[in-house]
Amino acid sequence: VRQLTQWLYHHNCRSIDEMLNLSKSLRDQLAAEFTLHIPECVRVLGSEDTTRKYLFRIGGGDLIETVLIPASLSFDGERSDRMTLCVSSQVGCAYGCKFCASGLDGFKRNLTTAEIVSQVLEVMHLSGKRIGNLVFMGMGEPMANYDAVMQAIIILNAHWGCNIGARHITVSTSGLVPRIRDMADQPLQIRLAISLHGATDEVRNQIMPVNQRYPLAELFDACDYYVSHKKQKIFFEFILIKGVNDDPAHARVLARHAKRLNSKVNLIPYNRVDGLDWERPGQETQEAFLTVLRSSGVVATLRREKGHDIDAACGQLRRQTLQSA
Repeated sequence: VRQLTQWLYHHNCRSIDEMLNLSKSLRDQLAAEFTLHIPECVRVLGSEDTTRKYLFRIGGGDLIETVLIPASLSFDGERSDRMTLCVSSQVGCAYGCKFCASGLDGFKRNLTTAEIVSQVLEVMHLSGKRIGNLVFMGMGEPMANYDAVMQAIIILNAHWGCNIGARHITVSTSGLVPRIRDMADQPLQIRLAISLHGATDEVRNQIMPVNQRYPLAELFDACDYYVSHKKQKIFFEFILIKGVNDDPAHARVLARHAKRLNSKVNLIPYNRVDGLDWERPGQETQEAFLTVLRSSGVVATLRREKGHDIDAACGQLRRQTLQSA
């Protein structure tokens, strides 16, 4: 087993025949019973800022997008010497956030554990880069594919697997309360990011249908549970949309929630999506929102988008067909 995992995850071998320290008879037996499903790279788009977006064809011909983010930035906008990979967990998305491209063409299926892990292995193979940070912020709602995502994380974190530190793995959710509690109860010290985007139910109902099922009172109660069990800081992601959630009054409400939970806030100016009419607020409005948070004692950053010119920034990944690709 140790030899197999070394070939699969440390050497990233392409076929069972490459496992040369196994006997020929064993390799033949393995090849007869198992297949290494390597995703086909259909296209790679390169951004001016060196972000790379990979379009992979997986089982059944489905297409998913995976984004490699430069080492100069981590997912929360801070300086980092680690390459960050943004992986998908579903083909499309069923949660229909009104500002996001991933759900525009609907939801098809969950990814398997193998399809999640293979994104990481294949990007490392194609790029020649070691992945140091992993964020489940690509296509889909990771918590809606909880079992496969958690099994993938176990493999990606394990010393016999990809050996990515648990504290360098972040799972983002639009607010699936039961799964947040499940994540709090599991032992790995992975990080949790909440796609909040609205500090009141009124605003959140307008842009995030999931809030109808799990309103903010329930979501923040689950966040309390998570913090009490994990002793970890939660990250709130907050996309600033012009005229919707960018008023200083919204910032003050957000600050109260974030300060009580000792959470960090990542502000993300809205990224353009074809087919949607939302707009990003001006730079002055963005800075004013940030100032309110910081003056309230909240740790907050204003993220500068990476990969916007290749539709690889936050909210821009979408389900595709070969025709649309």
